[in-house]
Amino acid sequence: MKSHYNNSLKLINQISRIRSKNNKNWMDILKLAFKNDPRNASKILSKITNFDKRISKLTSRLHKINK
Repeated sequence: MKSHYNNSLKLINQISRIRSKNNKNWMDILKLAFKNDPRNASKILSKITNFDKRISKLTSRLHKINK
C-alpha cells in the first residue's frame, strides 16, 4: 500500500512541475495575443499542447496505479 502512495506522490509531483511550466506558457500566449503576433502565439500554443499531453499521460498512470 505504501509503494502505491509513494508512486502516486511521485507522479503528482511531476504533474505539479509540468503545470507550473505550463501556466507560464499560458501567460506568454496571452501577452502575445495582445500584441497581435499569431505566428509566435502558435509556437507557444504548441508547447502548451505538448505539456498537456505529458500531464494526461501521467494522470493516466496515476489512475492505473490506484485502481
